[in-house]
Amino acid sequence: MIIEFRCEREYARRWMGRETLLIDGREVPVQIAWTATAKPRPAGLDALFELERMVLHKGKHSSVHRLNVIPGPTRARTETADVIVDFTGAARDPNDSVRLYLRPLFNGVAGENAALAAILAGDLPVIDIVNEVDGSVLDRGHPSGEIAAGLSGALETVMARTLTMVAAILSGRPRLVPQLARPAADGPRRGPVGYVARGLAVSIAKEIYRLCCYAPHWHVGWRFNDGAGVWQTGDLSGPSWNVLGDPGNHFYADPFPMTWQGRTFVFFEDLDHRVGKGIISAIEFGDSGPTGEVVPVLEEPWHLSYPFLIEDGGDLWMIPESSIRGDVALYKCVRFPDKWERHATLLSGLELADVTITRHNGLHYLFGAWRDGTGGYSDSLAIYYAEHLLGPWLPHASNPVLIDRASTRPAGNFVTINDQLWRPVQNCADGYGAALALAEVIELSPTAFKQVVRHSLKPGPVWPGRKLHTLNRCGRLEVIDGSRVQPKTRGFAGRFPSAVQSPRTSSYTAG
Repeated sequence: MIIEFRCEREYARRWMGRETLLIDGREVPVQIAWTATAKPRPAGLDALFELERMVLHKGKHSSVHRLNVIPGPTRARTETADVIVDFTGAARDPNDSVRLYLRPLFNGVAGENAALAAILAGDLPVIDIVNEVDGSVLDRGHPSGEIAAGLSGALETVMARTLTMVAAILSGRPRLVPQLARPAADGPRRGPVGYVARGLAVSIAKEIYRLCCYAPHWHVGWRFNDGAGVWQTGDLSGPSWNVLGDPGNHFYADPFPMTWQGRTFVFFEDLDHRVGKGIISAIEFGDSGPTGEVVPVLEEPWHLSYPFLIEDGGDLWMIPESSIRGDVALYKCVRFPDKWERHATLLSGLELADVTITRHNGLHYLFGAWRDGTGGYSDSLAIYYAEHLLGPWLPHASNPVLIDRASTRPAGNFVTINDQLWRPVQNCADGYGAALALAEVIELSPTAFKQVVRHSLKPGPVWPGRKLHTLNRCGRLEVIDGSRVQPKTRGFAGRFPSAVQSPRTSSYTAG
């Protein structure tokens, strides 16, 4: 197979300077057909990108910085293509007889200008990949921008996820095209200069914030609930939430409660701000709340978080997130709660965050936020399935099954309500970990997946703060997490309960 990218020579970007496209582990040849410019870009765009490179990206070039096109046969159209991917806004040549002619659309419009217009209007666009031969939409996704710094970063994120979708289509795997609403602009479109100036100002403000405060500073919320919980009410109402106290220079996140051998512990990510690396810690809960002290239970040379727990074969197992290492590792509990041994590697050679497993119709299904090395970390869902926990694990026929920053990344254990499977998901539409959503899984098999988001949960009067991104329950005990401002100086500590009270708990009450 030969792939042809059609791109505008005058606005050549570094991401276009490729010889191949990685498809299912194979490097498939790519050739470029340079075309004339259909519509000019905003004046001074490259100069603004260069300013962002120096200020926001520590001098590093991004994939959307200008590519110096070198004339010659190695970068020119040399062979008849099997597939054309047209990144321009120009009309399709009616003489093209290629069997597959792909056109990326950004909020329904073709070309880089359309992607820029969406970004300048305040959000990343919904991406459609259309086959212009028959007009069918082959894939649709909404990228997450948690690592997109500035205008150049946002455009880089959009184009990175566009290439992810193109590669998925060309893999031949069936695509599950979701219905995604295009974002509506809340106000007038900002010009590129104003957008970049605002981005630089925000960046400077964030740096000042980081000098003064630990960022982000997550904390764990808990409560005992004898009545209807979050899954039944679809909100955070009910008994008041308590906050598990922390030492101030650590944050606690991703709580997973577990009762085992007659004792209940909450396991969570424990990150020391001074080191910047997470370990897994736990604290015991009694009938009235946490007892004893926080205990480290698992540490590796690399960052760990999201300690998913599962019982299987009479044993207790943990799958902490280790996406930075590029694998999914299974740990066996050899002494509860504080001794775990690495037992197996379930998957390797991939970035898969927040792995969560459920049993459904006789199979184990493993969900995770997948990343192909580019773009955001929270917009692409991959599913694997196996007959047994130890595998072998096989990929879902349509991986990645969903690209949507609002309903992809796992946020805790699956639950079954009235024989129907549900999953909590992170809603990252307003940034990483900004909110939770409760999604009903309508269909799940090795070849099918469909979910419908039924409820959205955000911080508010009963859970003050800035974020909310994990939900779990064990018996009467419900746990969530969130983030808040945590000053580094002790002079401000009195304003924040976790910094001055017992390291066990403080409270939030409705108001």
